[in-house]
Amino acid sequence: MDRDEVGVAKKKSSSRAWLKEHHDDIYVQQAQKEGYRSRAVYKLMEINQRDQIMRPGMFVLDLGSAPGGWSQVAGQLVGARGRVIASDILPMDQLEDVTFIQGDFTEEATYDQIVTALAGNPLDAVLSDLAPNMSGLPEVDQPRAMYLVELATELAIGTLSSGGSFVTKVFQGEGFEAWHREIRSHFQRVVTRKPSASRPRSREVYIVATGFKAR
Repeated sequence: MDRDEVGVAKKKSSSRAWLKEHHDDIYVQQAQKEGYRSRAVYKLMEINQRDQIMRPGMFVLDLGSAPGGWSQVAGQLVGARGRVIASDILPMDQLEDVTFIQGDFTEEATYDQIVTALAGNPLDAVLSDLAPNMSGLPEVDQPRAMYLVELATELAIGTLSSGGSFVTKVFQGEGFEAWHREIRSHFQRVVTRKPSASRPRSREVYIVATGFKAR
């Protein structure tokens, strides 16, 4: 077997292992049973239970929303009097009472659509479960991940109402400490969460920033 064949065999083995782990995952099974679009909903549920990010009547932006699990939870929490705007580069099947905008939020056209959808209402919470396509090389993946975090942070600072909240996925590594110091200057309370549904081997954590200090 030559080197290319070995590489293909390793990828197939890795894919089979991932599929088995995914199929056996209790959160995957629970999400399917309860009608949620992804296992990630249980991360947001736990965060909201602990930190009270969302409540009825709020305006919420969900970045990196596809396939829509977090938007489902946000919609349930803000209720009919609230509003959820979701955005992702990938397509997302429509959800009732959720406005979906497909596109790159860092591009002016997509950003303008988000602002238009807000109709002059400041955001009460910005959620970001954004992550780059992982190469498996930390020296490549970490800068990409931090770049997305920084862009989401910039958007949150520019659109949140006074006292608003920001929840974002972060991978700890190069650039994290400097960003963490910066975000603490904009919010009254900043805590780190590792929800039970977050796989133990993953470097991901969630930063929950509350009490936005509006200029």
